Amino acid sequence: MPVESIFHRLEALLPKVQKPIQYVGGELNSTVKDWDSAEVRWALMYPDAYEVGLPNQGVAILYEILNELPGTLAERTYAVWPDLEALMRAEGIPQFTVDAHRPVRAFDVLGVSFSTELGYTNMLTALDLAGIPLTAADRGDDDPIVLAGGHAAFNPEPIADFLDAAVLGDGEQISIAISEVVREWKAEGRPGGRDELLMRLAESGGVYVPKFYDVDYHPDGRIKRVAPNRADVPWRVHKHTVMDLDEWPYPKKPLVPLAETVHERFSVEIFRGCTRGCRFCQAGMITRPVRERSITTIGAMVENGVKESGFNEVGLLSLSSADHSEIADVAKGLADRYEGTNTSLSLPSTRVDAFNIDLANEFSRNGRRSGLTFAPEGGSERMRKVINKMVTEEDLIRTVTTAYSQGWRQVKLYFMCGLPTEQDEDVLGIADLAKKVIKAGRDITGSRDIRCTVSIGGFVPKPHTPFQWAAQADHETVDRRLKALRDSLRGDKQYGKAIGFRYHDGKPSIVEGLLSRGDRRVGAVIRAVWESGGRFDGWSEHFSYERWMAAAEQAGVDVAWYTTREREENEVLPWDHLDAGLDREWLWQDWQEAVTGGEVEDCRWTPCYDCGVCPTMGTEIQIGPTGRKLLPLTVV
Repeated sequence: MPVESIFHRLEALLPKVQKPIQYVGGELNSTVKDWDSAEVRWALMYPDAYEVGLPNQGVAILYEILNELPGTLAERTYAVWPDLEALMRAEGIPQFTVDAHRPVRAFDVLGVSFSTELGYTNMLTALDLAGIPLTAADRGDDDPIVLAGGHAAFNPEPIADFLDAAVLGDGEQISIAISEVVREWKAEGRPGGRDELLMRLAESGGVYVPKFYDVDYHPDGRIKRVAPNRADVPWRVHKHTVMDLDEWPYPKKPLVPLAETVHERFSVEIFRGCTRGCRFCQAGMITRPVRERSITTIGAMVENGVKESGFNEVGLLSLSSADHSEIADVAKGLADRYEGTNTSLSLPSTRVDAFNIDLANEFSRNGRRSGLTFAPEGGSERMRKVINKMVTEEDLIRTVTTAYSQGWRQVKLYFMCGLPTEQDEDVLGIADLAKKVIKAGRDITGSRDIRCTVSIGGFVPKPHTPFQWAAQADHETVDRRLKALRDSLRGDKQYGKAIGFRYHDGKPSIVEGLLSRGDRRVGAVIRAVWESGGRFDGWSEHFSYERWMAAAEQAGVDVAWYTTREREENEVLPWDHLDAGLDREWLWQDWQEAVTGGEVEDCRWTPCYDCGVCPTMGTEIQIGPTGRKLLPLTVV
């Protein structure tokens, strides 16, 4: 039976809310397929506002791949702002997709992609608006399978009660496999109901189903063990890794937003994974090994994406794009192709030690010369060794001096506060570094028209990193150090006015730390926050630290125990049964080396240092150079 659109009911509400265009759908390259022609139906959710969710690469790629599958359809849904949520509740309008405005509860799978843990309360809002029971145990055969993915899914335990399943790693291939399992189960008449479908997904070892695992605790609250409660369920669930990215050149038809979004460009992921070994970086650890797209595939994707979308900016994305083995040829080839057009190129992530002025000039050749962004992360040489960010002060000064000498006038530097072993002087070192940057710029240019913006984020220890055992700094310490840094910058009469300072206070980081390294007992806190009005916790104007602390107290959860407590080597961590491929002993050893400032090289260019990913996952590093070049575009 066809599922009808609820747009005729929604339309009357739109004049009463802010930015109504975000709920309308119909973007260029969006897809609406016939409901009855599909055997498997996915609703894909990014649990944040449309303006943040639409540019998300993960959702966009799965949206295309699933809609290309015969007998499968996929539609998108986003978090609705509180003004529309209130009206939807008053009028009885359910959570809907923006493509065909179909009720989310009518779909077979609700796939939620979490880039950050602060989206958890928005998922609960969507479930409740959709009429889907919040807890997996209360759902019936007519409810969708609620499936989590994204980086935060590498520890889904805090939301385990709300999830039916979770997937670790790359989604391209496993989404197709899940679709086939659902299709077969439905074709057979849904034998065994919802439980049988989840069992089929879990047996493969590629999908984590929390209900099939029991957690036992020691009297002191530490986890004793996590064990399967069904015979055919594996003890560990493994991440998925797509090899040969050239075979997956998505997105082919990028979505073009109707409303303003945080990124308005066509993005091409030029490689996936990173082995630089920054000890704080979960993204780098969980996406190993490095797998490059070839220069020819990158060129073809850019040509096609610009043609299909009309975007006038192309972003070459990865965790450290300047590390691509053919980046110089990619940059020159694309700059040659698009010189004299309105298409500009950008390289959003640039390491200080991978940057060179020739590269920067290629990317700015078409007239756009915005500021350059670098991330030293630590304010002192000692801190940068602790986090394995092998960038010296000399490297940074040399790089920014070159940039200023070539016409750039604005540099942004990103740091973290609250890192393991950090002392006050390490943070104050950020001020010294920023002042040296301004001095170098003034000296080389002879001009005072030089700017540097210092941006500070609070450090949060993440699962599957060497710092997963580390104590998080309490918010009082972080705030005190940030105030001292601010005073040092603003009080400098010679350089202070040339240095911008942006920072977040320490409280949101504590909540993120609770969710990042939490276990199933933290789920009660998330629910209590949501029930007391928690929404859009990633937005400072909606976040309430007091609400989170009150909910933790109500749930009997000791926030400090989860955040500022250092873990011992043999403590069972909530995510130990979820396999990112990294050897636990290697992670521990790297944590011990961090304390003494030991450095680890990048295995792309040095011998393997036995992190465990390649042999465990059956993968390998895939890098060039291929020796090929980009040819000029044919003018028709």
